[in-house]
Amino acid sequence: MFSNWDGSVAKKSAKSALTAGLLALGLMLSGTGLVHAKGPAAGVVTDTIALAQLPIQGQDMMKLIYTGGPFRYDKDGTVFGNRERILPAKNRGFYREYTVRTPGERTRGARRIVCGGIKPTAPDACYYTDDHYASFRKIAQ
Repeated sequence: MFSNWDGSVAKKSAKSALTAGLLALGLMLSGTGLVHAKGPAAGVVTDTIALAQLPIQGQDMMKLIYTGGPFRYDKDGTVFGNRERILPAKNRGFYREYTVRTPGERTRGARRIVCGGIKPTAPDACYYTDDHYASFRKIAQ
């Protein structure tokens, strides 16, 4: 049983309640850009960002990636597992992650660059996330 907006009680089946809840969630998220009409396919990144559009800290990190460091955080340059399956599927060890500093943030924050390739200083492709791996944009150079 569920309460209506006026306080009266109405009975709904569990299935219709679930359907209504999922529909409401989809409507809420659709305005945020997190959900697309059909949803993005796993391993497909369609959005891009120009290197010049990255925050200055991201541009600085890209320079460090190509020169091999030095990196501020121990986690920088370590293997990124792609558990979210947003980036194209590759063998473990293909992707490496790097922290993009956020001014005023005392921790590593949410911004990262993830690069993939055989040689870390010459990546095949790099991706930027400002929401801790919830979404990625391919960095166009």
